[in-house]
Amino acid sequence: MTSRIVVIPTRRAHSNHAEVSRSIGVDIIAGRYAEGVRLPGDAELTAMFGVSRPVLRESVKTLVAKGLLTTKARVGTVVRGRAAWNMFDADVLAWHLDAGIDRRFLNDLAEIRLAVEPRAAALAARRRSEEDIAELRRSMDRMRQETSESVDFAEADLALHLAVARASGNPFMRSIGHVIEAALRTAFMLSAPAGSEDREITLLWHQKIVDSIAEGDADAAAEAMAFVIHNGMRRHKGTAAETAPAAPAEPGEHP
Repeated sequence: MTSRIVVIPTRRAHSNHAEVSRSIGVDIIAGRYAEGVRLPGDAELTAMFGVSRPVLRESVKTLVAKGLLTTKARVGTVVRGRAAWNMFDADVLAWHLDAGIDRRFLNDLAEIRLAVEPRAAALAARRRSEEDIAELRRSMDRMRQETSESVDFAEADLALHLAVARASGNPFMRSIGHVIEAALRTAFMLSAPAGSEDREITLLWHQKIVDSIAEGDADAAAEAMAFVIHNGMRRHKGTAAETAPAAPAEPGEHP
């Protein structure tokens, strides 16, 4: 049984080598170049993309640095396994959105969130400033004002979670939040509450995060954050997702 995916087109690259890197990266992530497969030779790739050898080699160096490729003497350029990919690289995350997000990606994202965000919420309860509390409440107000299925609702949800990371006072947690921001935005759009009851539950537990941080209750803040993430995972099971390519594209071909 194949995973159902949702495709979220991201910004296009601005240079030739960046666009070639993106195109090959999306092909790898989408499985058009499988793990252990050797890429076509330089002559074929330069003809495919209409670029020079130096541009192609710079693109390959970029993908090697991101963990997607390895170069071997007398073998060529080979696709590495998913475990080697730098998932905290902003380009690699963006290419996942281009390739199509499946349930595995959403579950992996939720697992790293469970490892970080409840702790961030607990720290925020101990370290938050009045400005942090005001920002959390503004984000909560925005969530209440927007319809659940709107982009603005997802943006307000994202703003609240990023505000928690900032309020934690831990620069690593803040950085993780901003690195995976695009993936979080997409996850929130896919896990938007369906129906009035689900919306009220979602708002209730987000409000509990805000109230617990404001009250300095670290345990309650962590518990509320964990519930919110698990609740989103539950909704992902029914929404990952509605849009999939009709047929796999040839390597290097993208809309």
